[in-house]
Amino acid sequence: MGSARMNKKSAEKYAILFDMTRSERIGNLIGVAAPFVGVIAAVVLLWNRAVDGTDLAILAVMYLLTAASITVGFHRLLTHRAFQTYSWLEQAFAVGGSLAVQGSVIDWVADHRKHHAHTDKEGDPHSPHVGHGSGLRGLWHAHTGWLLETQGQADWKRYAGELYENPRMRRIGRLFPLLALLSLLVPTLAGFVLHGFTPEGALRGLVWGGLVRIFFVHHVTWSVNSICHFFGRRRFDLEDHSTNVAWLSLLSLGESWHHNHHAFPRSAYHGLRPWEIDLSGLFISGLEQVGLAWDVVRIAPERQRQKLTERQRQKLSLSART
Repeated sequence: MGSARMNKKSAEKYAILFDMTRSERIGNLIGVAAPFVGVIAAVVLLWNRAVDGTDLAILAVMYLLTAASITVGFHRLLTHRAFQTYSWLEQAFAVGGSLAVQGSVIDWVADHRKHHAHTDKEGDPHSPHVGHGSGLRGLWHAHTGWLLETQGQADWKRYAGELYENPRMRRIGRLFPLLALLSLLVPTLAGFVLHGFTPEGALRGLVWGGLVRIFFVHHVTWSVNSICHFFGRRRFDLEDHSTNVAWLSLLSLGESWHHNHHAFPRSAYHGLRPWEIDLSGLFISGLEQVGLAWDVVRIAPERQRQKLTERQRQKLSLSART
């Protein structure tokens, strides 16, 4: 009887995920993924004419620098305090994350904390399930549309009070327009130097290490907001619609284990199983090894088991017996 009630409750809770046809859901996913395919196609078609190994190396270095500053710095450190570190390293992460051009550090932290306070309910700034339907409009809102709205912006003092009160963080926040410009100037200069001090090299550095890299970092981050609340797998008993999306884990540096993150927001590791690749978690472990991170939050297996859905508990119990 209890199991039947549980199944009915689960069915009602997640019905919104399946109220579209299969073709509509596939179409929505293609709409988000197509820009990535387009850029890859451009690389293939323009190889050795407008892009080469040097350009992709600049893109990769800038991507890792800025994306890791978002995932490790803005998200796991400054938003959730998943570990502790020195003040100078916090500021370095704040600067590096600003180079991703996703808004100032205080804006980013406040918006994400608001998302956790109201996940997939009224007040969530970028849920695909609230206020915009559950189809393509909702997915678009979660992916990009919410950035064009002002009413969803989080109050700094309410959601990021300690950063607002920190004069160094406020200064970094005020410098965001200059840091955004620097985010383009650095790869432009790198391209100029690495391509033999030529104007063409500078332009290629700007395009691939600057514009294309920002495009990739933006859409991967936004995909966690949209895809990871729409498609994917779940194993914890949560009230929201967060999911784990394995194929996005490498590009997102582990952020797409998003359902795990919503189950344990303060965990420094979003990949909770050995095969759940989490490059940001590995980076935090590296910081810990060299003494640059401490009080790293880890979630014990016992705590994880307590939050499993009834179905996952049964699977675990059956696996243990066999």
